Amino acid sequence: MPWLEPLAEDELTERHYDGLVERARGKNPYFALLARDPEVLGARTRADLDIFTNADGGLGRAERELAAAATSRVNGCVFCAHVHARVAARESGRVEDVQRLLDEGAEARVDATWDAVIDASAALAATPPSLGPAQVDQLRAVGLDDQAVADALSSAAFFNWANRLMLSLGEPRVPRRR
Repeated sequence: MPWLEPLAEDELTERHYDGLVERARGKNPYFALLARDPEVLGARTRADLDIFTNADGGLGRAERELAAAATSRVNGCVFCAHVHARVAARESGRVEDVQRLLDEGAEARVDATWDAVIDASAALAATPPSLGPAQVDQLRAVGLDDQAVADALSSAAFFNWANRLMLSLGEPRVPRRR
């Protein structure tokens, strides 16, 4: 929930919707706040969508979402952790493993590949960041190629930034279950 007043849905113009990229985002208070600068929001949203939905090789969608969930869990961004954990669980079918990450944090041990993604994400989210050759070696040891390593780190880095932006603009709240 943003501390500053987001744009009301009836205030959104085509310029705002261009920045939102997906019209439905205009209903979300966070995105309606960011829509005050639609050009920057548009660049942010296109980067987000490319990182998480580009299926042109590299890391699978579930592991990209896992990186975002792990980063968000470390940063204490409840909203982002919830959203990306839900997608990681849906994409992987591994609901219990994703729940373990939410319950136990980045210390949760799942399997070699997921542990490597979680460890790299947590190291990148640490203040100061502690990501180094050990985490990259761990990603490579589980068979990730250059593109998959870049995808894991891009997913974590983007959400490290996105969490800090969100947390500086408002208070995280878990959405109500439907």
